[in-house]
Amino acid sequence: MYEERAARLDGAVVWHRAPEDLAATRPVLPDGCMDLLWSEGRLLVAGPDTRAYVPEGPPRFWAGIRFFPGTAPALLGVPAHELRDSRVELADLWPAARVRRLCDRIEAAPDPVTALEDIALEQAALSPAPDPLLRRLVECMEQGRPVSATAAELGIGARRLHRRCLTAFGYGPKTLARILRLRRALDLARSGVPYAETAVRAGYADQPHLSRDVRELAGRTLGELLGR
Repeated sequence: MYEERAARLDGAVVWHRAPEDLAATRPVLPDGCMDLLWSEGRLLVAGPDTRAYVPEGPPRFWAGIRFFPGTAPALLGVPAHELRDSRVELADLWPAARVRRLCDRIEAAPDPVTALEDIALEQAALSPAPDPLLRRLVECMEQGRPVSATAAELGIGARRLHRRCLTAFGYGPKTLARILRLRRALDLARSGVPYAETAVRAGYADQPHLSRDVRELAGRTLGELLGR
């Protein structure tokens, strides 16, 4: 069983997945986010994905906190592009002794999800505040605004925007816009909006454009993703 809720950390989501959840083998789709993960005594970081990630190994319990797009690198102390399309041990990024103490703390906690959330809150209190420009960038792109128009609205040049996006999101603004557009399309299609209308409302040229993008980013057709 998979469950999630809004975290006490602004914009983040905490979630957990039980070993018997059949959905655990489904692909994890790109979403512009990074996650701090806990499973079987290990803390890991899921970097920003540019394609679908298919979990490997036998089903097991997972807990995670999914950070708002662009906010995790400041908390973790590592640029997002260094973790792109990867899952790494937190001990590879932080001192191993500190990570062992955190693992022991989660192991001893009555609820590992809450313990993980507490750790993220404590780390956020020690980290620089999220860049408000990046949040505005995400909000503009979630509304489907073009990258060039968004950059002009934010008063930032294209090259500077690209550099800041690589650090915060792991890829450039065009890839981020493409991933957020996919999320809009999936939300619309899941709500029952016909595919052709979904394509137009999400910002695609037409339905074939939507189909190509879904297959390239998710590795499956839209119908397969929706379980139809």
